Amino acid sequence: MKKLQVKSKIWLKDHNMMLLGEGRVALLLAIDQLGSINKAAKSMEMSYAKAWKLIDSMNTASKQELVNTNSGGTGGGGTVLTDHGKRAITIYQKLNSACQSFLDEELARIIKEEA
Repeated sequence: MKKLQVKSKIWLKDHNMMLLGEGRVALLLAIDQLGSINKAAKSMEMSYAKAWKLIDSMNTASKQELVNTNSGGTGGGGTVLTDHGKRAITIYQKLNSACQSFLDEELARIIKEEA
């Protein structure tokens, strides 16, 4: 028998609206790395329209913008995470990690009890 694993998904909501989840965090990290919504969307095999919709909904749900966009022009456009966006990612990742650790420990405890 393979070792049992427990998995969960964490979502953060703000103003009762979806703010962050695993996919949204991956999109933000890709934007941070690539500096472009378009490049980030392509790297995730996602349409630009879907990426833009997700960013818009995150910015709307949050008290402060997570992403700032600059329109193209002579110097080109670009997209950057705000400090608030970077902090939101850190909070999500720490919470997700703590949740996974808790679930792993609980699973081990329950299996031991049932043995």
